[in-house]
Amino acid sequence: MFLLLGWATVLGAVLGGYIFSHGQMAMLWVPGEYMLIGGAAVGFAVAACPPAVLKLMGAQVMQAIKGSPYSKDAYMDLMKALYELLLVAREQGVVGIEEHVSDPTASSIFSKYPTFLGNHHAVAFMQDALRPLIDGKVKGDQLRNTLNDDIGRMHHHHQAPIGVLNKIGDAMPAIGIVAAVEGIIITMGFIAADKATIGIMVGHALVGTMFGILASYGFIQPLAVNMDFIMEDEIAYYDVMSNIIVSYATGAPPGMAAEAGRRAVPSDRQPSAEELETLLKSLGKKG
Repeated sequence: MFLLLGWATVLGAVLGGYIFSHGQMAMLWVPGEYMLIGGAAVGFAVAACPPAVLKLMGAQVMQAIKGSPYSKDAYMDLMKALYELLLVAREQGVVGIEEHVSDPTASSIFSKYPTFLGNHHAVAFMQDALRPLIDGKVKGDQLRNTLNDDIGRMHHHHQAPIGVLNKIGDAMPAIGIVAAVEGIIITMGFIAADKATIGIMVGHALVGTMFGILASYGFIQPLAVNMDFIMEDEIAYYDVMSNIIVSYATGAPPGMAAEAGRRAVPSDRQPSAEELETLLKSLGKKG
């Protein structure tokens, strides 16, 4: 939502300044220039990216438009869900959480936290983290290294569309110049026309340069920055999950494991230690 607000502000400022300076809106309507620049940007993305990265880019763009899903409530739900799960593990052993981990959609614990349950990638990460513990295949320290590696690969994978988008943004001013040169070439074919006609055609050609620069610095690069912030939010979300699970696996009781997770929550959404303790007490006896 804030991305759309920012885009609207950029567009309003540019067009508002243009109109205030007695610019004619009709001069900006040059579909051929927009087709050239937009088509070149799309072609750049298709040529640069494998299909999987293009698909991920589309998903990340849509998420940026919607806004980050990793609110304070989302982090709190994550910590509550894992705390309840670890209470069961402490009382029944890790075998007691196997049914919850193997089928989270049928779990009496996870069904209370639709924010977490609806994040299919997070659920899969949780399952991959806990299954080796349930099977007795890894120890806590080994698990920490494994999860850190998984999060590192995830970060690298999710960074790829942002890198491509930044390159597209960097190329847009140059593509705008190509559109402007094309317009000048067309104008040369009408060099014998009257001055007013040539002036309009040159103005239309310059729209390509303006649009390329505006698209880069006013729209594409802010989008890439927004996507990067959301990706960092997602990585923090997985860090919280990793800290909780690894802390428990290395011997910490559920309450201390939840506190380890709290410390990985971004500072602007991080609950205080007292707030977390009150929350956990409301769920059951604090571990």
